Amino acid sequence: MVLMGNQTLIPHFILLGLFTHSPLHLFLFSIITVMFLVALSGNGLMILLINVDSRLHSPMYFFLSWLSLMDLMLISTIVPRMAVDFLLGGGSISFTGCGIQILFFLTLLGDECFLLAFMAYDRYVAISNPLRYSVVMSRRVCWLMVAGSWLFGLVDGLIQAVFTLRFPYCGSQEIDHFFCEVPAVLKLACADTSLYETMIYVCCVLMLLLPFSVISASYLRILVAVLRMRSAEGRQKAFATCSSHMVVVSLFYGAAMITYMRPQAYHSSKQDKVVSAFYTMITPMLNPLIYSLRNKEVTGALRKLLGRCSCGREQG
Repeated sequence: MVLMGNQTLIPHFILLGLFTHSPLHLFLFSIITVMFLVALSGNGLMILLINVDSRLHSPMYFFLSWLSLMDLMLISTIVPRMAVDFLLGGGSISFTGCGIQILFFLTLLGDECFLLAFMAYDRYVAISNPLRYSVVMSRRVCWLMVAGSWLFGLVDGLIQAVFTLRFPYCGSQEIDHFFCEVPAVLKLACADTSLYETMIYVCCVLMLLLPFSVISASYLRILVAVLRMRSAEGRQKAFATCSSHMVVVSLFYGAAMITYMRPQAYHSSKQDKVVSAFYTMITPMLNPLIYSLRNKEVTGALRKLLGRCSCGREQG
């Protein structure tokens, strides 16, 4: 313990986790383990397919490969640590470890916010202005968009990680959560955090609502363009591609907005854990399934890869 005035500062935090060791929670932990493995294999396979199949070397799949990488990193930032704490009965995490987890988590969260907006803009250009698509969405522009996503996410993560851990923490060491999420950590601060919470709220409005506004505007214009199409097959293909993206956007942004755009007074630990589990575990698992099951090009690339593997075994 470190003394500061009349206050005793705590040297580390203790994460209470998501589960107890009851039979029901052991079953739920097993489900999360399976979800983690599905997310790793699904996103890893998506990255592999996009890189090895030349038919998937387009801006849409370029962004999708980055989304898969971000999802893979996001779930790996949270679940392995949570699993070790549950299995070993620990939960202790240092200030530095907590800050690193906040940094990684918020950087990846911010990355996805902006990347999903750029993916929506990509679909808008492809459907509304197909003749200029290759010019507008050039390789250089795509790389700049990805780099911009990482930059905005990193700045947001650094600001929140540094400012969150600058507060003095005394009294209880227990974070009622399964990872260091900012609203849960701030509950332990023994100082007035109202100004910082207002700053976080404004930051989250920018990080969530601005990209979401771009997505909404893009899809509104896409809807208008699709309804004007004369080809029924073209309309069906456009709706299939865009509906997959909208499902991903709704799942991700819905959960993130519930967590980061509500005032601190309206947060409850049980609700926060459920919502956080949604966008840290469920969404990264569902994204590759949503994009692959409804996408003939991805399923075709998978069949082609499996065909190569089977031919290689027969020749061997």
